Amino acid sequence: MKRRILPGSRVGTVTAPASKSHAHRLLLCAALSREESRIRCGTLSRDLLATVNCLRALGAEIREEGDALRVTPLREPPAGEALLPCGESGTTLRLLLPLAGALGARVCFRREGRLWQRPLSPLDRELCDHGMRFAEDGKLLYAGGSLRAGDYRLPGNVSSQFVSGLLLALPLLEGESRLAVTEPVESAAYIRMTEDALRLSGLRLAKDKWNYSIPGGQRPALSGAYRAEGDWSNAAFFLCMGALSEEGLRVRGLLEASSQGDRAVLELLRGFGALVEAGEDGILVRRGALRGQVIDAAPIPDLIPVLSVLAAGAEGETRIVNAGRLRLKESDRLKTTAALLRDLGGTVEELEDGLVIHGRGSLRGGAVDSAGDHRIAMSAAVASCLCREPVELSDGDCVAKSYPGFWKDFETLRRGS
Repeated sequence: MKRRILPGSRVGTVTAPASKSHAHRLLLCAALSREESRIRCGTLSRDLLATVNCLRALGAEIREEGDALRVTPLREPPAGEALLPCGESGTTLRLLLPLAGALGARVCFRREGRLWQRPLSPLDRELCDHGMRFAEDGKLLYAGGSLRAGDYRLPGNVSSQFVSGLLLALPLLEGESRLAVTEPVESAAYIRMTEDALRLSGLRLAKDKWNYSIPGGQRPALSGAYRAEGDWSNAAFFLCMGALSEEGLRVRGLLEASSQGDRAVLELLRGFGALVEAGEDGILVRRGALRGQVIDAAPIPDLIPVLSVLAAGAEGETRIVNAGRLRLKESDRLKTTAALLRDLGGTVEELEDGLVIHGRGSLRGGAVDSAGDHRIAMSAAVASCLCREPVELSDGDCVAKSYPGFWKDFETLRRGS
């Protein structure tokens, strides 16, 4: 649905939604446990719903109870082939692919949008070397066979989700496994989040740098009630709005000690010159003397669209480096981020693996295409805070992929003076 966003800064308070990255991991551990558990994760995004539907297809019983999900673990995988509807969720596919092999299930992953074009190599080769088999038919990916314990090796600079998927699957196998992750390791914080979920579930693993020893014959022991953390990735849109507001914007519900890598947004905001105050009542961000900086995208790829918008509101040049992986997201995010800024009157150079943004302190406004990408659509809302004229957004509903309540929360804010 098209959406017209009025220009001007925003003021107010919002509460961060639940982290879908944390919730994915809690749900997987809960579905593999021996006892029932309850996971509080707020309104289900499309990505989380994809994981829920895939776990149901594998035999878990998951019931919605208000803002929580009651999970009765799966006992045995289905006898026949299970259809797993992944939607556009790369996390769902990459975490469940090794788990299907660990369970010895025959499955068909149905991939939508650009998901079927996103890489699975070298994870798929490593799984085939240890007992799984695959066949592709367009957007359908068929997987079978049983994963075996042994020695696994993955590069750390392709996808942290490959590593997380194996860490979730290997404890289930009979026999000890070893996983070596070669450096450099990008998005390492997401791997640490997986390690946290495993330890919370009582699973044992030993780690020496990026080498893991994982005893087999384990099942998660998650039982009782758990709450997913607040989402730093989605809160970043409102934190960046605060950096464009003289009066400021406060975000509640974030854990500063979180393993989420996107909590780095606070230091990046300070690097731009924004005024950041963290306290018991949340995190208040206000506008300071904004200036450009160099941003390494490797550990925080999901933040790049919104930080690029903030860069357009700063004085001077901002360089985004090590961002080649953004071309493989829900859209080619280097191309769509550059198009967003240009369509609103900004000046940006698109490089092979980065962007150079020439900040002018404001934007004009105009019509922009979200390209069906939730992070581009939410970045357009942040861009409106810099604009002199309204922003006409082609498709605002795509935010439901990660943050269904985004526009409702956005509309609670008042326009600054």
